[in-house]
Amino acid sequence: MSNGSSDQQDVPAHLHGAAPLPYATVIAIDLVSGSKRRGETLRAAYRAVAAIDGGEIAAWLALGESALPSRADRPRNLRRMPSFAGDVLDPAQSHGDLLLQITGSSARAVRHAAERTLRALQHQQVRWRADGTRPENRTEDGRGLSRNPFHFTEGHGNPATAAEITERATVRTGQGEPSWAIGGSYQVIRIIRLATDFWDRDTVQEQERIIGRRTEGRWLDGTPSTERAVFATDPHGKTTPLDAHVRRAAPDRRHPPPMVRRSYNYDRGADDQGLIFSCFQSDLEKGFEAVQRRLQGEAMAKYTLTTGGGYFFVPPPGEAWLDRITEN
Repeated sequence: MSNGSSDQQDVPAHLHGAAPLPYATVIAIDLVSGSKRRGETLRAAYRAVAAIDGGEIAAWLALGESALPSRADRPRNLRRMPSFAGDVLDPAQSHGDLLLQITGSSARAVRHAAERTLRALQHQQVRWRADGTRPENRTEDGRGLSRNPFHFTEGHGNPATAAEITERATVRTGQGEPSWAIGGSYQVIRIIRLATDFWDRDTVQEQERIIGRRTEGRWLDGTPSTERAVFATDPHGKTTPLDAHVRRAAPDRRHPPPMVRRSYNYDRGADDQGLIFSCFQSDLEKGFEAVQRRLQGEAMAKYTLTTGGGYFFVPPPGEAWLDRITEN
């Protein structure tokens, strides 16, 4: 699916532009039709999403493990998202056969597009849903930035060029993936509740040491946000603590994690605010999972609680993948 521009027909909606559109809804769906109608249902879902994609809306469909019963058809990393250290996953807010993500230029546009899509899929069951925004959404130095609920600018670690985005986020030939998956992306969604009241009791200086950056993105040693910090010059963590979030996530800034982040803030009331963390990668083990393992024991852990989400696979542009996975 494209973002409606004729000169970007082959650019997947989830990777279009440096900064995502500022409003989003993420909807996980369980298929209730029988296995004999699986192909028909997938085609209906694809057509429903394609019908809204374009103009002020960018939308896409992603597949959960259970949507692909044949192991031969399934991308090699695609499975149910495990519970990592510190997670408390609510089964009713996790996983799903399909994921619909609808992003737009206004909350109203996203809401109407979601209603239209769900009407087209009325015989299927919504498993969970999350609505989000990107405050201060903008592009700087080729990177999409926004302000997260902890008041820090997000997105400095993303690639700055379309070629880099494609390199990190899309499956290529030679990775051992099914042929239909070439050009697709693994998408990870994590619903992360943030203890904002607890966080706001800390001084800004302490918050910056927990994150490992200044609130606007500059590194703690003064390096501009557009450059890579060299942690090797601070081996004992006197400037950037060894358990700082950015240092745990990417200890070698010369080789950043091979993934692209596209997260949104959510607000469900005073006691439930946080991040709809979302990232895309060509290899789930080398991307998100490698980072997640390194983050164990980070200083920020006591302020976060992951309660839901899942692993999904965004098919490549076009409809050829549908023919391949539904031919049996």
